[in-house]
Amino acid sequence: MSAAEFVPPGADLEQLRAAAAGCRGCELWEDATQTVFSAGSPRARLAMVGEQPGDQEDRQGLPFVGPAGRLLQKAVDDAGLDRGDVYVSNAVKHFRFTQAGPGKRRIHQTPELRHITACKPWLAAELRVVDPSVIVALGATAAKALLGPSVRVTKDRGVVMERETSLGLRRFVVTTHPSAVLRVPDDKRDEAYVALVADLRVAATVL
Repeated sequence: MSAAEFVPPGADLEQLRAAAAGCRGCELWEDATQTVFSAGSPRARLAMVGEQPGDQEDRQGLPFVGPAGRLLQKAVDDAGLDRGDVYVSNAVKHFRFTQAGPGKRRIHQTPELRHITACKPWLAAELRVVDPSVIVALGATAAKALLGPSVRVTKDRGVVMERETSLGLRRFVVTTHPSAVLRVPDDKRDEAYVALVADLRVAATVL
């Protein structure tokens, strides 16, 4: 499985977004409402990559518009970053979920390695176009897609890492996904949020 055949060579961001709408690189398109590609400036200096679209993102066709997205926007502001200088996307472009029956709530399922691998050509293509100064991996799935299986959020978060990639030498910061902050028990959530903001401030120092 691979999206490679659907990625137009030399395309700009809008051409990539249009082509991604017809991607059949893995089976996730069959149940998803639509492809959720990205949002933000094509000249952004900072890119944030999450896991996959959630329920609200799948319905609206935009990344990070649900509860986790609202928390991320607040964290971006609190970290002193300019929202206009941030590009957001996901490692996987279709919503993977389970559903007991029609009308039932759609329950998020973590993408498998085969889905991450299949979608990687889109991620490489969009980052090549945007060419940000630093890329923030939000959570384990994004870290795996961008940096490989050896990187762990708990071990490697909050530091600037330089890695040689197919795009050349790039700088990365790994942090938790904002949805993980929302899942933390109430008495620990403020602490988890402060840690997320601190990691984003590290990314801000690179700009």
